[in-house]
Amino acid sequence: MAEKKIIAVVGSTGQQGSGLVKAILADPSGGFAARAITRDPNSDKAKELARLGAEVVAGDVDDEDSLKKAFAGAYGAYCVTFFWAHFSPEQETAQAAAQARAAKAAGVKHVIWSTLEDSRKWIPLSDTRMPTLKDKYKVPHFDAKGEADQIFTSLGVPTTFLLTSFYCENFIYFGAGPKKGPDGVLALTMPLGDKKFPGIASDDIGACAYGIFKAGDTYIGKRVGIAGEHLTGAELAAAFSKAFGETVRYNEVAPEVYRSFGFPGADDMGNMYQFNRDFADVFCAARSLAFSRGLNPGLKTFSAWLAENKGRIPLE
Repeated sequence: MAEKKIIAVVGSTGQQGSGLVKAILADPSGGFAARAITRDPNSDKAKELARLGAEVVAGDVDDEDSLKKAFAGAYGAYCVTFFWAHFSPEQETAQAAAQARAAKAAGVKHVIWSTLEDSRKWIPLSDTRMPTLKDKYKVPHFDAKGEADQIFTSLGVPTTFLLTSFYCENFIYFGAGPKKGPDGVLALTMPLGDKKFPGIASDDIGACAYGIFKAGDTYIGKRVGIAGEHLTGAELAAAFSKAFGETVRYNEVAPEVYRSFGFPGADDMGNMYQFNRDFADVFCAARSLAFSRGLNPGLKTFSAWLAENKGRIPLE
């Protein structure tokens, strides 16, 4: 049997990366091997990936030399950044550049860069409908990724630009799930109006990425988007109601109200929701459900994800 092609996965213990590692390991005859890159190979999550059969190596997105070593000999690399660990778009751009240069130096044949739209192409900084954040961004955690696309292109790195969607897991970890109001009724608060909002289970991002690697060079140089489902706020609330067996109300608020909630990143998230609301047709069209399912036939709907994970969602 031919030697397996190594896929080096940045953020292997995080939401997206772990999904890709698991997808590779779940397909032992697929011709690929998983190299899990992590800052701490001795963490419990890293040890679990090693137990499942991944090669676990040390690598840090803030240390380019460590990435060059981690990428050495790999056919492919999954590159991702971690905005919510530091809230700095400039650091995110630097992390993307380090990954791009390391992939170039290592001669990686296929990089998937986990990216998002640069919202400023639709909402310029001069547009007062949405506040400018951190001096030069509208949606910082989108814009820095979109801006970094050109780094991979300018270096000539063979790249697929993968537009991801809102993680279903944000309802568990990010405090985005339903909360009880003064009347004791659960409410899902989002400034989406009646527009569709793309979401996806984080493991499905990894499984879709694996589908892209399996397709060879088909998607190199292309920009593709994935989602598990496009749902309105009211449809999300209805899915929660069915899963929990009690009413979950959709609580529509204006983006400026959401931005005022005061939790870390509220202004960024408020702008993100507004961007999706105001440009929902473009945003959803870039994330084809049929294309996503073609890459990953096991793609979950939101209701299917909820059935598996409803017990993990904190209801405050």
